[in-house]
Amino acid sequence: MRLLAGLAATVLLTAACGGAAVAPSPTATVAPTPTPSPTPQTKFVFNADLKSSNEVPAIADAEASCSGKGVFTLNTTKDSLGKITAATAQFDLTITGCPTTTEIILFHIHKQVAGQNGSVIIDSGQKATEPIALTTGSTSSMITKTNITVKPEDAEAVIAGPSGFYFNVHSKLHSGGVIRDQLKLGS
Repeated sequence: MRLLAGLAATVLLTAACGGAAVAPSPTATVAPTPTPSPTPQTKFVFNADLKSSNEVPAIADAEASCSGKGVFTLNTTKDSLGKITAATAQFDLTITGCPTTTEIILFHIHKQVAGQNGSVIIDSGQKATEPIALTTGSTSSMITKTNITVKPEDAEAVIAGPSGFYFNVHSKLHSGGVIRDQLKLGS
């Protein structure tokens, strides 16, 4: 109680003498250093270990010896918010072990999980009317298709869940597919 009385007397005395309360001086606000925005990833590479046993149903004739490696690359353009506004694809396909009579008619990306067949979502542009003969037999054959236009929403879906899509290669003998595998994000 004495402390409060003493404090009150000091305030009254200061006021009576014409003293003004001194406001604390403002401290300068230092603006934080802006953190640079990371450069958004625009290139996405997916790999597929193509096997005839992954087909539904699995291949059981001479083309069961076919295998391969598929590389599917998406090159995207994004807006300032990171949303894909445009995309192109490149298909790189290496096939090995096929009989010399094998002819590749199509290859593309299907939307579906492993063990089930799904619809084509991104086509390579390979035409069934222009089959590629694998006359090299057990040595490898390399096929590349570039600058394939991809719908932005399809590119986003593949990037968000690559295991829900598969790389499928179709032969003249197996028009439903001869080798396939689910996409896996690579480097």
